[in-house]
Amino acid sequence: MGNFNEIVHIEERKGATSLSASAEDFRTWINDMELMDLTLNDHKYTLFRGQSCSHIDRILVRLEWLDAYPDTQLRGEPRGLSDHCSLIVEDRRIVQGSRPFHSLDSWFTHKGFLRMVKEEWRGLGDTQFLDKLKALSKPLGRWHNQHFRNIPEKIKRFEDEIKKVDDMVSNGLYDGTIEARRKALVRCCEIWYTRQDIHWKQMSRS
Repeated sequence: MGNFNEIVHIEERKGATSLSASAEDFRTWINDMELMDLTLNDHKYTLFRGQSCSHIDRILVRLEWLDAYPDTQLRGEPRGLSDHCSLIVEDRRIVQGSRPFHSLDSWFTHKGFLRMVKEEWRGLGDTQFLDKLKALSKPLGRWHNQHFRNIPEKIKRFEDEIKKVDDMVSNGLYDGTIEARRKALVRCCEIWYTRQDIHWKQMSRS
C-alpha cells in the first residue's frame, strides 16, 4: 500500500489519452505478482497538484488476503493539507463507541477563552474561591459546546469543503478564486488539526 507514482488505467489521470511505457510495466508487474487492486469508490483521484489530478495511491493484495479478510473495504480521506488523499483499509464490522468528555488544553488556543474566563470570574463577585470554581464550570461547559464540541466533526466539515473544491478541479474548474478558497479552508484546517493534536497529547498523557 502506498504511492506507486504510476497509473494503471487511462482514466486514472485527468486528460490522459494513452498509457506510458512505465504504466504498462507497472500493470505487467501487478499481473506477474498475482495482485489485485482494492477498489476505491469514493475518490476519482488521489493526487492533486494545481490542475493535475491522478490516481497513483493504491492498495494491492493477493486473493488469499481477501479470503482471510472478506469484510474489509477501502475508502479515501479528504487530502487536507497534503497533495495526496489518505487511503484507509477498514473492517466494516468494527463500530467505535463515543469518547468521554474531558476539558481541553486546546481551549487556550482560542483567543477569546481567557477573556471569557475573566469576565465570568468577575461576574461571580466575592464568592468563596472554591464556590467560584464550581460556578465557573457551567459557563465553561456552555463555551465548550459552542466553540469546541466534537473537534473531529469540525475538521470533517472543513475537509468536506476542501474535497468539494478538489472535485471542482477534477471536473476542469480552476481559477484564482477557487485556489484562494482552498487556501483559506486549509488555514482553518491547520488551526483545528493543531487543537486536535493538543487534545490527543492530553488524552495520552504524553
